[in-house]
Amino acid sequence: MGDPKKLTGRPQLKEGKRTRWVNVRFTDEEYKEITELEQELGKTKTELIRMRVLTDMKKTVVNSKELIRYLDSAGAEMGRVGNNINQLAKYANTLRLKGRLDPSVASEFNLLFKECILVQKQLEAALRKIIRAMGN
Repeated sequence: MGDPKKLTGRPQLKEGKRTRWVNVRFTDEEYKEITELEQELGKTKTELIRMRVLTDMKKTVVNSKELIRYLDSAGAEMGRVGNNINQLAKYANTLRLKGRLDPSVASEFNLLFKECILVQKQLEAALRKIIRAMGN
């Protein structure tokens, strides 16, 4: 009689074997949240953490100090642009009252002003996206 083949469980992985460990510590409250998610979603804690870290890693890791510095400089630049627009509008109104305003200058100003408003709306939309991404 030959030895019957032993069944030792799941077959060995040849590729994709996880051999590295990462230890993480949580507060009691954080651990409770993860446990609730585990029960709610039917996934293990390891799967939940792996999914969150690996799927969202590239889009949510942000250097907040650098981001705030850039946002501050963008806000300051938008303030300077607004100040320049106000000065140009005041000067154009002064020329108009004196009857020396060329209509082509007014139409060119209006086109540039519309473009400025469009850029400002795009900046606001981008900022909303950034804020939403940071909240996730």
